[in-house]
Amino acid sequence: MKHPHGVVGHWTGEWDEAGLRQWIQSLRAQLDAPAVTLGLVFTTPQFFERAAELLELIRVYGRAQLLAGCSSHALVVGNQEFEAGGKVSPGLSVGLYALPGARLTARHLSNPQLDDCEAATDESAAWHRLTGVTPAACHGWLALANPFGWDSERWMTQWNAAYPGQPCVGGFATGNWQEQEAYVYLDGNVYTEGAVVISLGGDVALEPVVSQGCTPIGQPWTITKADRNYIHSIANQPAYKVLVDTFNGLSREEQRRVMGNVFVGFASSEYREELRRGDFLVRNLLMADPGAGVLAVGALPRTGQTIQFQRRDATTATEDLSWQLARTRERLAGRKIYGGFLGICGGRGERLFGVQSHDANLVQEQLGPLPLSGCFCNGEIGPVGSRNFLHGYTATLGLFTEA
Repeated sequence: MKHPHGVVGHWTGEWDEAGLRQWIQSLRAQLDAPAVTLGLVFTTPQFFERAAELLELIRVYGRAQLLAGCSSHALVVGNQEFEAGGKVSPGLSVGLYALPGARLTARHLSNPQLDDCEAATDESAAWHRLTGVTPAACHGWLALANPFGWDSERWMTQWNAAYPGQPCVGGFATGNWQEQEAYVYLDGNVYTEGAVVISLGGDVALEPVVSQGCTPIGQPWTITKADRNYIHSIANQPAYKVLVDTFNGLSREEQRRVMGNVFVGFASSEYREELRRGDFLVRNLLMADPGAGVLAVGALPRTGQTIQFQRRDATTATEDLSWQLARTRERLAGRKIYGGFLGICGGRGERLFGVQSHDANLVQEQLGPLPLSGCFCNGEIGPVGSRNFLHGYTATLGLFTEA
């Protein structure tokens, strides 16, 4: 079905300048809008050496006012996911979007800029000067980052302080892991480090959907002793004992599903009377020591924090994404959706679900038809509660909507 605000396309061949030029022209011709506000491009390794030339082709023949993207080993195009080893080459993905009344501002960020902003007297004001965007002028951010060499945790901490309460959605590029080779793109530039961020303002907002693929098990507890990434006690009991008691309190079927699939969830807000799916920041359970009674987790827990164990498997991941999308559909009732970006963890896809295009299909079933483009990521970015976080095993969706 033709969409008035966007078009996405998938190129499956190798580099062919004349063929690509014609393909991009035909893609642009499918969009009746007078201007392309935003172009997104995602490339697999066979295009790495010609990335700068490719960007120029899309800018000229797709007539994109702003073009951004990154490298990846697998792509999202519409309702399909193209993974390496599939029947169709992952190739190249392009999305062209017409966003009425949008004010977009894009910047490439680097580690030296993190240092400069951190050293400033007013760190947040330094970020506002660097990006040219104040919190009042922005409805959300799309972010694509290079996982190699980019100090992502430090950036996320500074970013949350500079733009409090504003959603930031995106992911980390993938590429050649052995060579630590990945790229982020902005207009005609190919960057081997840092991140590209795009502010959405004016009449267009970014609506986030973050599915961590988990459901709570047992009950919520309070951490009573923690040190670094170790949880020593929960509710004044050894943390390991609370984990075992939680497992023993499950039905036999639940126990079967939980085996090897246990994670920890930290409440996004301590003020909710009732915690449910989506209210937790999910992190890995790294180690459980029965002798010491200690759990090691992929986070820095603190005493007094609310914790609840979580289960993650294919069924739960499907339930969670469906539930998150249904909530979003209710929340957006009456507001136009112009298109979106979908970032999928490389641990999902056919490897987790046993079928192709699982996440993209669910998005289209619940919210479509949408011009959807994106990629598989080496880590995802999205909000839980009022703060943005770095995630794994997550599907993160940024919808371009009416403000």
